[in-house]
Amino acid sequence: MDLDIELTAENFLEISSEQRLNILFLLNKKKLSLSKIAKELDASPSEVHRNISRLLKSSLIEKDSDSNFCLSTLGKVICLVIPSFSFVTENRSFFEKHDFGNLETKFVQRLGSLGDNKKIKGFVKVLEKWRNIHENSEKYIFNLLSEVPYSKEIIETVENKLKSGILIRSIFSESTIVPEDRKKIFEQKNFRKFVKDGILERKMIKNISIVTLLNEKEAGIIFPSKNGEPDLSEMFYSTDPQFHDWCFDFFNFCWEHSGSFQENKLDK
Repeated sequence: MDLDIELTAENFLEISSEQRLNILFLLNKKKLSLSKIAKELDASPSEVHRNISRLLKSSLIEKDSDSNFCLSTLGKVICLVIPSFSFVTENRSFFEKHDFGNLETKFVQRLGSLGDNKKIKGFVKVLEKWRNIHENSEKYIFNLLSEVPYSKEIIETVENKLKSGILIRSIFSESTIVPEDRKKIFEQKNFRKFVKDGILERKMIKNISIVTLLNEKEAGIIFPSKNGEPDLSEMFYSTDPQFHDWCFDFFNFCWEHSGSFQENKLDK
């Protein structure tokens, strides 16, 4: 698709003002009069009037019959797109060393949903948060795995959740790193019974560059470093519903596009 670069540049120029952006996001919540916008922004009416006029001229906002201002269709789209751009710019230093791997375009376009997050740094702290997500689950645990952290605590947590009837779905990469005694632990804990009962479900995909783990109310996502491998030393974590929806949709997309689990792929 060919972009109209000139027109796009003009629109970027119109939002290249802190006050105009603030006006757009205020109106994204509700209609407001000029005086109320000025009060919300603690700005002079004349200054706000000047920026309101520019937004009206560029068709980013509209004025209704009660002299209140509201977003136009274009303005609404701008407010939907900007959060994704903001997520990356706010984490600029992180993305200088990481990227999105093979993430599909439709999920890149929704990156703004990940904006409300907490950064977990350090492999030990990431592993601890990983375990917490498992421990806090009451309905399900979904995992997209490039490496299986078979710590004693996580194994016990997984076993207890399965015994409680909590659904666990895991997608493994064909090159997933697993501990040597994985098979032994699998037999000792009788995990095969849970597979047979449909409580423990597993699938496999060719490659995993983004690791995701979630329960019904919280989620974590791990992006790959520049070499394409998930960086397990840093995690974005959140209980925000939009963040969770992004991870939930991403996991289900991967689940639908994964093949059957093949034990021999992990034992090679």
